[in-house]
Amino acid sequence: MKTGLFSTVLAVMRKELRDVSRDRRTLALALLLGPLLYPLLIIGVGSMAEKRAKTELDRTLTIPVEGIERAPNLVAFLATQGIVARKAPKDLDAAIARQDDDVGLRIDGDFAKNWRAGKPAVVDIVSDSTRRNSEIPIARVRNALTGYRDQMGALRLVARGIDPSITRAVNVGDRDVATATAKKGQILAAMLPYLLILSSFLGGAYLILDATAGERERQSLEPLLATPAARGAVVTGKIAAACALGLTSLLLTLLSFKSSAQLAETARMLDVSMAAIAKMLFVLLPMVLIGTSLLTFLAASAKSMKEAQSHMTWLMLLPMIPTIMLMVNPIKTQLWQFAVPFLAQNQLLLKIVRGEWIDAQTWAIYLAASFGLAGLLWFAAVRRYHQERLAVAG
Repeated sequence: MKTGLFSTVLAVMRKELRDVSRDRRTLALALLLGPLLYPLLIIGVGSMAEKRAKTELDRTLTIPVEGIERAPNLVAFLATQGIVARKAPKDLDAAIARQDDDVGLRIDGDFAKNWRAGKPAVVDIVSDSTRRNSEIPIARVRNALTGYRDQMGALRLVARGIDPSITRAVNVGDRDVATATAKKGQILAAMLPYLLILSSFLGGAYLILDATAGERERQSLEPLLATPAARGAVVTGKIAAACALGLTSLLLTLLSFKSSAQLAETARMLDVSMAAIAKMLFVLLPMVLIGTSLLTFLAASAKSMKEAQSHMTWLMLLPMIPTIMLMVNPIKTQLWQFAVPFLAQNQLLLKIVRGEWIDAQTWAIYLAASFGLAGLLWFAAVRRYHQERLAVAG
C-alpha cells in the first residue's frame, strides 16, 4: 500500500513537472526572474546609496544663511569644512519647504552682542526632516557647527587661563560590540528578508495554480480524480512538484547572490559563504511548503485561473507585515517570535546575515511551528480535494 501511495505521488509529481516544462518561457520566468532580479535590486540599491553618500560627503555644500553678515568668523570656519555660505532669500523657511535648498542657517540678530558678552550665541538650522535626501547635508552642517562650538568654547577657557578639559568631568567613549558581519548585514536588513521570504512563499505559485485552478478550467481535473489514486497522494504530488520548482528557484536566487559578490563592491560586504547559503535555504524550506499548501487550498476552489490569481494580491502583502512592523516598532528578539509565520523567517534570516549563533531551542520552536502549520495547510488542501464538486468546472 505504501509503495502504491509513494508511486502515485511520484507519478503526479512527474506529470506536473512535465506539463510546466512544456511552457519554456513561463518556466524560464519562474526559475530565473528571482535569481536575476533580486540580486540586481539589492546590489543596485546598495551601490546607489553608497555612491550618493560618497558624493554628498565629498562635494562642496552651498547653503543659504540668513544674517550672514553677523558671524563672519563662523562663515569662514564653515568654508574650511567644505560648506560655503551665501545670502539667504527673503523667506528662508519657504525656500527649504520648496526644496530650493536642503538645509539653511538662521543667525540670531543678537549673535554679535551675545558673542562679545561671552554668552551663548544662537544659530538655527533650518531644514525639513521629512526629506530623506537632506539627511547627509543636515548632518554635515550640524557636525560643523558642533565642532565650531567646541573649538570656540575651548579657546574662551584658555584665554581665561583655564584648562578646557576641566569642563569634561567624564569622557564618554563608545564601545560597539556589534561584529563586522553584523554591521555589514545592516544593508540587507530592510530588503533581503522580504525578498527571500516572498520568493520562497510564492516560488511555486504558477505551477500550483495551473495544476489546480488551471486543470479545473480545462476540465482535465475530473479524469485525474476519477482514477483509483488516493486524493491525498494526488494533492501531495502536486504540492511536491510545486515545492521542487520553488526550491530550485530559491536555490538559484541564493547562489546568484553568492556569485554577484565577485562582481560588485557593495555585494562583497555580504556573507555569501556556503554555510550561510545552506542556513538560509534550510530556514526558507518550511515557507516553501506553507506557501504551496496554502495556494493549493485556495486555488482548489477557484473555477478559473483568473479567479485563483486574484489571491496573489493579498498573498504578496503577507511577507511585508513583519518587515513593516519591525521598521515602525523594533522589538527585541524573543522565543515566541520564532513560532509566528513570516516574522520567524525574518528574524532568523537577520540572525544569519548578522552572523549570530542560532541555538537548538530556537531551531526546535521554529521547525515545530512552521512544519506544523505546513502540515495543517496540507491536510486542509487534501480535505478540499475530497469534495466531489471540485471536479465540476464552470
